[in-house]
Amino acid sequence: MTTAATDAGFDLDLKDMLPLLRIYALSLTRNSDRADDLVQQTALKALAGRASFRSGSNFGGWIFRIQRNEFISELRRNRPTVDLDSSAAYAVHEPPRQEHGLALRDLLVAMQRLSRDGRQALLQSQIEGCSHREIASRAGISVGTVKSRISRGRSALARMLELPRASAMPARSHAHPILQTVNA
Repeated sequence: MTTAATDAGFDLDLKDMLPLLRIYALSLTRNSDRADDLVQQTALKALAGRASFRSGSNFGGWIFRIQRNEFISELRRNRPTVDLDSSAAYAVHEPPRQEHGLALRDLLVAMQRLSRDGRQALLQSQIEGCSHREIASRAGISVGTVKSRISRGRSALARMLELPRASAMPARSHAHPILQTVNA
C-alpha cells in the first residue's frame, strides 16, 4: 500500500470516528463547547501523530486513548493552584491541635495533684464562674479562706505546669485559654 493510500485510509477512519469522539467527549466534559474543543484537540494530536499509528491495529482504541489522555492533560493544566505565599494558602491552614491535647492532659494531671479543697475552689471560681462569696457560703468557710485556696491553687498549678507567675505574664497572653485561667 502506498503512503497516499495509507493517509487516505487514516483520514477516512478519523472522519468516521468524529461523531463517536464527540459522544465520548460529552460524557467526559459534560459541556458541549468543551467537548468540541476536546474533539478538535484529539483530531490534531491524531494527525500530528499519524506516523506512530501502526496500520492494521485498532484505530478506535488508539484515538480514544489519545482523547482520554488529552482530557486528563487538560484537567491537569486547568487545576486550580494556590501560591504558597498568598493569603489564600494561609486561610485553609489549620494550626495543629496536638499541643492543646497535651496541655489539657498536663492540666488535668496537675489538677488531680491539688488538694481537694483547693481544686474545688478553683473549679467553682474559674469553670462555674461563682463569686468568692458564693463559694464561701457553699463550703461554710470565710471569703478570705476561699481567696487563699484559689491563690494557692493557682500558684501550685503554675509551678506544676512550669508557667511564669501571673505578675510576669503580659496583659494578653497567647497561651491556650485553659492555661490562661491558671494565671488569671
